[in-house]
Amino acid sequence: MKSYNELEALVIAWATQKGIFQNGTPSRQCDKTLEEVMELSDALFKNDKEEIGDALGDILVTIIIQAEMHELKLVECLESAYNVISKRKGVMKDGQFVKETIPPISGGVRTITDHVQFAIKDQSQT
Repeated sequence: MKSYNELEALVIAWATQKGIFQNGTPSRQCDKTLEEVMELSDALFKNDKEEIGDALGDILVTIIIQAEMHELKLVECLESAYNVISKRKGVMKDGQFVKETIPPISGGVRTITDHVQFAIKDQSQT
């Protein structure tokens, strides 16, 4: 079995050979990823393990190409995401992990942006 790095290099070489980087766009590549995600959804609905595996592989191929289009390494993106989610708190709800959100404080503030805007508004009123 080939290593992830070997497979990533092969996918990038294949995409180069097919002209995807020269003639494709990140937006169209995203469309391709969404198409493959829909194939995954269909395979899950049918409980077709072989098709699930095929769809997951195809999704990964499209994401590797997308990362390369932006001069990013997918493994570095994964590490960055893991560093965030490893500290995330939340609960399982209806078969899905739901991350904990910032609880509202005065004025119904929920997000960091809301906190900043609330603080600016509060400062302008003093």
